[in-house]
Amino acid sequence: MNDLAALLTPEGRALLDEVRDTDPARELAVATRLRRDHPAELVSAALGQARLRQRAAAKFGAEDAGRMFFTPNGVEQSTRASVAAYRARRMTELGVTSVADLCCGIGGDAIALARAGIRVLAVDRDPATVAAARANAGALGLTDLIEVREADVTEVDTGGYDAVFVDPARRGGRGRIFDPEAYSPPLSWAVEAARTASRAAALKVAPGIPHEAVPADAEAEWISDGGDVKEAVLWFGTEPGAVRATLLPGPRTLASRGLPDPEVRTPGRYLYEPDGAVIRAHLVAEVAERVAGGLLDATIAYVTADELVPTPYATAYEITDRMPFNVKRLKALLRDRQVGTLTVKKRGSAVEPEELRRKVRPQGPNSATVFLTRVAGAPTMLIGHPARG
Repeated sequence: MNDLAALLTPEGRALLDEVRDTDPARELAVATRLRRDHPAELVSAALGQARLRQRAAAKFGAEDAGRMFFTPNGVEQSTRASVAAYRARRMTELGVTSVADLCCGIGGDAIALARAGIRVLAVDRDPATVAAARANAGALGLTDLIEVREADVTEVDTGGYDAVFVDPARRGGRGRIFDPEAYSPPLSWAVEAARTASRAAALKVAPGIPHEAVPADAEAEWISDGGDVKEAVLWFGTEPGAVRATLLPGPRTLASRGLPDPEVRTPGRYLYEPDGAVIRAHLVAEVAERVAGGLLDATIAYVTADELVPTPYATAYEITDRMPFNVKRLKALLRDRQVGTLTVKKRGSAVEPEELRRKVRPQGPNSATVFLTRVAGAPTMLIGHPARG
């Protein structure tokens, strides 16, 4: 049975509505009851789709996810709606009115582009994925702006479109793919496709892409959402060589100014933990300059400063104690402070947070944060709490 085709029938849609809020713990009982009146394959397909929609709510929001259709890989690999919407806004600001969305997946980016008023050709070679993308365009009322095509993206003529967006597959049979040339299609092909776009292009890549792999004629942007790094984007038709970190919601964007590495200095009263996108974009120096700070260690992205300077690009902590790494001393300090809620952050330390929590067994009504790091090369613990100000 073609699961998606069956779910698009009146019977399938009615069954989807019926199982919408099914608790996973009750699936077996629900399936047993529904199979008395519906084909077993259709019931399984409906329950599977309901499960995917529940998972997708975190990316697409409950309202959209409750109407859309997903494949397991589609849920895993699709762009978070907030990130796709931000990228679509950048496209409109560049004057883009039409986009060839290559490797469109289940259509998350095409949906965001269409909602920004952009005409989209959405292309993928996987039949199940294409079927989901087409169903999603229909479910969200966007068929006038989204054309979905099953094809090999390397054979698609994008000449009639202002811009190209490419989201190469970065997962294989063994999990994540880290070599950009092992993407499907390879990054080198995507770059050449981007360079043919008449107005602009964007290539979605893994946030761990080496800076040396970024083409000289591209802008590199790292994007985080709610503090979690989601992706890097290579933009063409913008500012060649530019590097930026964008934080959502907002957006708030920090651009590189080519600053030298900050100096290493003794720990001050405050520690700043830069956002992950800032770190990936190598913009820790820009944060240090904003807060008049320096580094705890030349190889670690923690900034220290004497004053509290609010910045959206880093989380500030007030440091109350500093000591060499010593579990017994930490345990005694936490006991004296009656700390029962302990947040453990680490950078430059091999100690696992859960292992440390087990050893110190925090108890009490108070909370604290401990940073396991290095100060000028020496293993160090810094204890404090989120800064108030």
